[in-house]
Amino acid sequence: MTTTHAEGVGFRSDRGPVLIALMLSTGLVAIDATVVATAVPSIVHDIGGFTSFPWLFSAYLLAQAVSVPVYAKLSDVIGRKPIMLLGIGLFLLGSILCGVAWSMPVLIAFRVVQGLGAGAVQPMAVTIAGDIYTLTERAKVQGYLASVWAISSVVGPTLGGVFASLGIWRGIFLVNIPLCLVAGWMLLRSFHENIERAKHRVDYLGAALLTVALTLAILGALEGGQAWAWNSAISMAVFAGGAVLFAAFVLVERKAAEPVLPPWVVSRRLLVTTALVSFGVGAVMLGLTSYVPTFLEGALSTSPILAGLALAALTIGWPISASQSGRLYLRIGFRRTALIGITVTVIGAAVLALTAPFPSVALAAGSCFIVGLGLGLVATPTLIAAQSSVEWNERGVVTGTNLFARSIGSAIGVAVFGAMANAVYAGTPNGNTDPATVVSASGAVFLAVVVAAILTVVAVVAMPETKKPDTSTPARGLNPEDADRT
Repeated sequence: MTTTHAEGVGFRSDRGPVLIALMLSTGLVAIDATVVATAVPSIVHDIGGFTSFPWLFSAYLLAQAVSVPVYAKLSDVIGRKPIMLLGIGLFLLGSILCGVAWSMPVLIAFRVVQGLGAGAVQPMAVTIAGDIYTLTERAKVQGYLASVWAISSVVGPTLGGVFASLGIWRGIFLVNIPLCLVAGWMLLRSFHENIERAKHRVDYLGAALLTVALTLAILGALEGGQAWAWNSAISMAVFAGGAVLFAAFVLVERKAAEPVLPPWVVSRRLLVTTALVSFGVGAVMLGLTSYVPTFLEGALSTSPILAGLALAALTIGWPISASQSGRLYLRIGFRRTALIGITVTVIGAAVLALTAPFPSVALAAGSCFIVGLGLGLVATPTLIAAQSSVEWNERGVVTGTNLFARSIGSAIGVAVFGAMANAVYAGTPNGNTDPATVVSASGAVFLAVVVAAILTVVAVVAMPETKKPDTSTPARGLNPEDADRT
């Protein structure tokens, strides 16, 4: 495959228009990461379904997660551009449908369509950047892509808060329409690739088994203790069914001609550990994204705009550190950079959990900012370490697997955190309308986030040390064999 490539990094270089298209595409997912969380109380007030609102995130993330491996495989077969355009189209359709939803179950269903689009957009943007930029250049490109998250971290909560305050929460979805159209047009106009066509077989059976298995696992976590007792027959049947289907998925992948999750991905230590790190990052990020606004609005009657801006501190800290991570990992290595980041993350999460009994917008924002700084030094280096260990024809799968793990971590994390919070709400008469109960439920979630961050430390420590990578070419990086050596 050949792609647009020329010297220089920036908007004025030959690759500048492609970079702009990637930034616009990334903006779709970046804004969605915070805009919905801010408007949850208003959505629930309008269409009901408070105990079901975690599904707004879980359904979206589940659809995103299970579609990533399929898109990643297809991108290594037919190219990145068609998959990216498909993702933008699905995200556009899902946004329109969400904007006209009339009930919580319907809104959750339409969020699935959005998630299927995001499953293509985010990994393809990262993969295309990995294709057309060298390892050294990617450190600079991270600054551009990080700026999208920085801008979105302010725009998303502000839009969500404004629309929620005005009673027009549907606008948070409809605002995606022009963004999708511009991103699609820029990509069509700027990015060109030539693919050597070959006949391939996509592992649809494996994808279907994985989808249903994960759906049952998340269903059991979210509805346990709510729709049915944890020790009931239906609860055990749901979890058992998920386990059986996951086992079937593993067997199918071992025999599939072109598995959606190739066995070699889980046979390389670097790829396994970076995927586990990504899983933890997803759980920590969504645990805070989903519950910090609800915590502040419920405990302090904070306005949606102010609660959203407190959450924005998380997504401001992330791009700040991510944009500088390149300089750090090129000097001290991927693993050491990630260790610094995860340590900072644990500290920030612990501060939030310890101060939860004393609700404060400033304390919440400060804690989120610290967590964001840490996550930026974890997520970016570990992803680039995984990308740099493989060639072009494997990079789509590796990138997809890493982001798949993050999405699964987010989906399962939200499900578990939601089950914990719902259990606290169910034990009090006034539930989510009682500020003291909101504080207790949120405190339990934040403590669980600390546990998730500590477990992620283990995965970072288990990462192998790598030799200094070749920074001169976009298609080649670390030798896969060297990447597995300690």
